[in-house]
Amino acid sequence: MAKTLVIQCSNSARVPFLRGILTRSLQDAGMTFEDAFAVASRVRDGLRDTDEIDTVELRNYVIHQHLTEADADVARRYEEQRDVPAVLVHLSDGQSTPYSRGRHRMSLEACGLSLDDAAEVAAEIYRQLIERGVAEISIPQMKRLTYAHLTEHLGDDAARRYLVWEEFRHSDRPLLVLIGGTTGTGKSTLATRVAHQLDIVRTQSTDMLREVMRTMIPPRVTPALHCSSFTAWETLPAPVDGDQPQLVSGYLVQAELVAVAGEAVIGRALRERVSMIVEGVHLHPASMPGIAGDTDAIVVRAVVAVLRPPELKRRIRGRGKVAPDRRAKRYLQHFDEIWDVQSYLLDVADAEGTMIVINDDVDVASREIVSLVMDELLTAFNGTPEEVFG
Repeated sequence: MAKTLVIQCSNSARVPFLRGILTRSLQDAGMTFEDAFAVASRVRDGLRDTDEIDTVELRNYVIHQHLTEADADVARRYEEQRDVPAVLVHLSDGQSTPYSRGRHRMSLEACGLSLDDAAEVAAEIYRQLIERGVAEISIPQMKRLTYAHLTEHLGDDAARRYLVWEEFRHSDRPLLVLIGGTTGTGKSTLATRVAHQLDIVRTQSTDMLREVMRTMIPPRVTPALHCSSFTAWETLPAPVDGDQPQLVSGYLVQAELVAVAGEAVIGRALRERVSMIVEGVHLHPASMPGIAGDTDAIVVRAVVAVLRPPELKRRIRGRGKVAPDRRAKRYLQHFDEIWDVQSYLLDVADAEGTMIVINDDVDVASREIVSLVMDELLTAFNGTPEEVFG
């Protein structure tokens, strides 16, 4: 079936409905990529039997049929987007691009602003540019305008965090974010969300590193590598001397094995001056202590936890519904061991001073990690707006 054509009310041009364009518009209005993409997908499905629709009808259809009461602020901002003129932003490489509230919002989220605050700031700055009749603006001018707006409306702390993030973005210092936590705590989801917020393109799961190592090293050589982190203790030949429970000893044996591959992957990223997020159960807070070596990399560690057993069980069951190969049933059979591994990770995190992120809400948890990054950047920053913005 042919695509639905969207009739532009301003010039009667007919263009195919594209899910990506609607996704970007909803992001510009303050919706997360995941939610915006889901709405755009539902809209596309709802228009399958529609040959043509004009931009006003489409906008009303999106607002009234696919946005909920909880999306009221998004709906208002989306409604305000209708047929407004573009503002060209001149980039440092000599090229120009239309101002995007979505991209601006993302840069503001990266410095610790909430989704709503970031969207409001981006929308207000755009409104000011339109009211003043500004058709073109340079990147330094846009940054100074943003900094001034943050100072006036959200305070010096928010403005300083924006300043610090802009300084870091244009340095060549790599950022390394290590996110540990046991099965079902949402590490990979958080890693994806934080990578999106901080514009980091390279992520790595320690589970994937373990899988690669398993193909290269047979079970008879390293049996602890060929089982789950919470059952590795079963492969130990005899109780390990010391104060650690056998469960923890098995986990540590596997974590140390995976750390070999982890250090290699991270070492390469740091040599290439590329920022990276690594997530996995094998990243216990005391692992790889000298991972950054003599580099000037920013290293941030966090341990993700779910503190209510029923909630952790629910999430593990949810993993099985989404990805049956994860064997949720088996995980639930070993829930006590998984819980004990989490308890160990939290004890070590507390002793090491590593941030513990309670993942009851992924948006809140991701902001906590972003704020942790900002706090680390702030410790070594003493620049001024003139130095940062030029």
